[in-house]
Amino acid sequence: MSRMVHCKKYDKELPALAAPPYPGPKGQEIFESVSQQAWGEWQTQQTMLINEKQLNMMNADDRKYLLSEMDKFLNNEDFDKAEGYVPESE
Repeated sequence: MSRMVHCKKYDKELPALAAPPYPGPKGQEIFESVSQQAWGEWQTQQTMLINEKQLNMMNADDRKYLLSEMDKFLNNEDFDKAEGYVPESE
């Protein structure tokens, strides 16, 4: 059986990540409190932000911005979205 975690984004028990996505305390925090589902959704959002805003991951300010947006996304706060993006209707 896969490990479960109480996901802070969805406020319920969901399958957990297999390993921390980052080294250090931040990665451990995500590993312990974010589900696979929420992390996958963040990765999609992150890719759209990198592409839309033409972020350079070699630039410390761009990495700091993306980390800030990740925290907002995972904590259900208002976060930047790619301009012009229209999600598929369910």
